Amino acid sequence: MIIKSKPLPPFMLRFCAFIAGIIFARRFKKMHIDAADIKPGHSYILMCNHFSFSDGFWAFFIGYHTIWKNQPLGQLHIMSVKKQMLKNKFLQYLGSFSVEPGKLSIRESFDYAAEVLEQPGNILLFFPQGNLETCHINHIHFEHGIAEIASRIKGNCQLLWSSNIIDFFESTKPSMYFNMLDCGTNHEFDFEELKTKVNAHHKKCLERNIRYTFGDNTTGI
Repeated sequence: MIIKSKPLPPFMLRFCAFIAGIIFARRFKKMHIDAADIKPGHSYILMCNHFSFSDGFWAFFIGYHTIWKNQPLGQLHIMSVKKQMLKNKFLQYLGSFSVEPGKLSIRESFDYAAEVLEQPGNILLFFPQGNLETCHINHIHFEHGIAEIASRIKGNCQLLWSSNIIDFFESTKPSMYFNMLDCGTNHEFDFEELKTKVNAHHKKCLERNIRYTFGDNTTGI
């Protein structure tokens, strides 16, 4: 049996967004969102690369400032591994619901995800890699869960990707770059095409957002 979410009401989402804005302004030099075009009247799956404990907070920041910017707030849901939810009971009250990879209950988790996405304005935060990996990798691995969810949605749902990249360079504070990509809707979903588009996008974002030297361009001292 899965642990279902108890999402925050809209006024609490606004309060959380306000607090997060204050914290991020103090801790980060820059937080830049390269936004995608948002389709109104849809629900949304917001997929991001998974490289830190804070990924859920950053994904919420993206969703609040792009998806909910020009439309009423819906509910925020996050698919989380069940063992993490059992250790951190508060996750359920932040919109998390459980999934157990390799167990029969995973189908119930997919059905529940599709159910919450029937409501326009709702957002599902989803990390398709399944594991934590550095944000500087040049290939994003996709588990098959996103295909299972997309195939179950009967309404209109837009799929969005964001390559989230962090770096310091000359500053003592990091800069965060959120690079969004419109991945179409559930009605035109193609798993192989999604993986190809996201990986091509992620490589371009790495070239644009991080600084490195091509070839042997070192000097001795």
